[in-house]
Amino acid sequence: MVSKIDRHAFLQSLIVPPGKEISLHKDYDPGFKPDYITKEDATLLLQQGIEKMAEFQDKLYAQDTYALLINLQAMDAAGKDGTIRHVMSGLNPQGCQVFSFKVPSAEELDHDYLWRYYKALPERGRIGIFNRSYYEELLVVRVHQNLLERQKLPPEDRTKKVWQRRFEEINNFEKYLVNNGVIVLKFFLNVSKGEQKKRFLERIDRPEKNWKFSENDVKERAFWGDYMKAYEEVFNHTSTEWAPWYIIPADRKWFTRLAVGAVIYHTLESLGLKYPTVTEEHHQALLKAKEILENEPD
Repeated sequence: MVSKIDRHAFLQSLIVPPGKEISLHKDYDPGFKPDYITKEDATLLLQQGIEKMAEFQDKLYAQDTYALLINLQAMDAAGKDGTIRHVMSGLNPQGCQVFSFKVPSAEELDHDYLWRYYKALPERGRIGIFNRSYYEELLVVRVHQNLLERQKLPPEDRTKKVWQRRFEEINNFEKYLVNNGVIVLKFFLNVSKGEQKKRFLERIDRPEKNWKFSENDVKERAFWGDYMKAYEEVFNHTSTEWAPWYIIPADRKWFTRLAVGAVIYHTLESLGLKYPTVTEEHHQALLKAKEILENEPD
């Protein structure tokens, strides 16, 4: 999707290096784009990449060895829905499933915090997308800690150490998934506060977009700083060798889609996916079936 000359540098510019402490504000610019990529280039590259990813997806399904889990995290109006729609548009919908997790139900609150996410994991051969994921348990629940009370934890577990423990639990959870063939990709669509305001105003001014706006969206802006601190903590504790974080500049939607597509493309390509080879017995059966079909009367 990005030329081989630029691909390594391009992907490295997006990743949170495992084991390195980063500053979200200082190290990642929501408006960043490489000088060598134009909007026209991005549109063409994305379309070419989607066509190739469709081939990868077909092999992923046929091989039935790996699954791909894509976690999308972002502040409101960062473009998660549009990214899913544009990047995954050319794939077979039968092999791709999207889950959006809302406020936990009574049943879900009677289980551990990862239970509802574990139930939604993609099967082998499929691509699963979590539109907001189990990382909400380290983000919205941390910013609004009254939500932690609803999770019915034992009193001794409701200490400040709960966040450090969850970092470790999620790292172990993802390590377990990867060890069992579920490749984990994690994207943060990094929109600026100014661009979010612009998109909110557009949703208010355009009647066809009114449904996408909630009064609560504006209320959450008051917690912007708290969210950025929570995100930074997440990146510094859960970007691992087996499941690194990619911070995607999100002020330009066209670049956001290209960047997410490039990472998915590179990941699928790196798996060396192939169609299964048939046994000699199966091959002979195919030849026999071909002979029968060719000799059928018209």
